[in-house]
Amino acid sequence: MDNARACSSSGGAGTGYGNGMEMAPPRIGRALVVIVDDRAAHAEHQDTIGPLVTELLDEGGFVVDAVVTVPGEAVAIRNALNTAVIGGVDLVVTVGGTGVSPRDVTSDATAGVLDRPIPGIAEAIRASGLAAGAVDAGLSRGLVGVSGSTLVVNLASSRAAIRDGMATLTPLVPHVIEELSGLDEG
Repeated sequence: MDNARACSSSGGAGTGYGNGMEMAPPRIGRALVVIVDDRAAHAEHQDTIGPLVTELLDEGGFVVDAVVTVPGEAVAIRNALNTAVIGGVDLVVTVGGTGVSPRDVTSDATAGVLDRPIPGIAEAIRASGLAAGAVDAGLSRGLVGVSGSTLVVNLASSRAAIRDGMATLTPLVPHVIEELSGLDEG
């Protein structure tokens, strides 16, 4: 992945469960976070969104393999998505580049990677975000769909849009992953 910066996450099972009495929550699957941000990709500022998404995914039962930061360029975004799909992650969450400005190309890049869109989830994320006051979530052109056996989700980049989007998404993801795992049967 040219022009991409990656950092590992420590979102392993059992984080925060050290007293020996509590069991770690079951892990749903593996996830990758793709931050689309020109300035963070070129090390002009520190990414503060990746840790938030990682925390929310960990709370939702995912092991986050990595947070990858790419510039707002369609080729870089597609490369990150394709690498995640080939790597076999269950979920890819992209953050940023979903608006209406000329540099917002995440949705366009994602459309070229998806085998099957899931518009209902994307619409639910937009509607709940707008209802919660996250204007960028309501204006988002973000897509949700399946590429291979990986669920791909685009979120707007404000903290409110991320928190609300993840709250909407988290209860739906296990059902999608379960259905995807059944595609290989019979």
